Amino acid sequence: MMTNLFSVFDPSTGILSMNWISTFIGMMLMPMMFWISPSRIYMMNMLILSKLYKELKMLMGTKSMGNSLMFISMFIFILFNNMFGLLPYVFTSSSHLVFTLTMALPMWLSLMMFGWINKTNKMFYHLIPMGTPMILMPFMVCIETISNLIRPGSLAVRLTANMIAGHLLMTLLGNMSTNMMNMMIMMLIIIQSILMLFEMAVSIIQAYVFTILSTLYSSEI
Repeated sequence: MMTNLFSVFDPSTGILSMNWISTFIGMMLMPMMFWISPSRIYMMNMLILSKLYKELKMLMGTKSMGNSLMFISMFIFILFNNMFGLLPYVFTSSSHLVFTLTMALPMWLSLMMFGWINKTNKMFYHLIPMGTPMILMPFMVCIETISNLIRPGSLAVRLTANMIAGHLLMTLLGNMSTNMMNMMIMMLIIIQSILMLFEMAVSIIQAYVFTILSTLYSSEI
């Protein structure tokens, strides 16, 4: 039963499996006219991006111009993959650590390399918070170092776990419908519809959380 349940997230379902193409299918479905003509969808998209840019500008300050494009693109990319994973028979790439670690680990590693090479003194300052007693300084260095090292893993696991949890719950409820009467099936459909709306909200929130935490990590350098 558990093998069948978790096989929903199996990335290789055949010899010629093309499941990972769903990672880029959102960009493929956008026609060229979306970028040329100022349609209502385009205007709504630009409004969302401008709000997100203002949010990033408050967190990063003067460094927002250079990094905002990267973080906004990351937000859109994660959001597309989370949303497309809610469609039937579409592979959810954001529920795999391969997808999330591919974004979190290179970004964190590049920020760490840039900080330690160009701003070494500032990176040392972050290891000891202000007001730390002298006797606790060695312990604080160890704690801050460990918390810094687990940042890419926490980013990746947070996104993966939240996407897996909702999909597993919907799969379990869908398997229960085969042994229920008609009245119970109608209640189950209503519950599934509410859960689908909840999963859409989770998809947006997780893309936003991943972007904001990445912005906060970059603002420390």
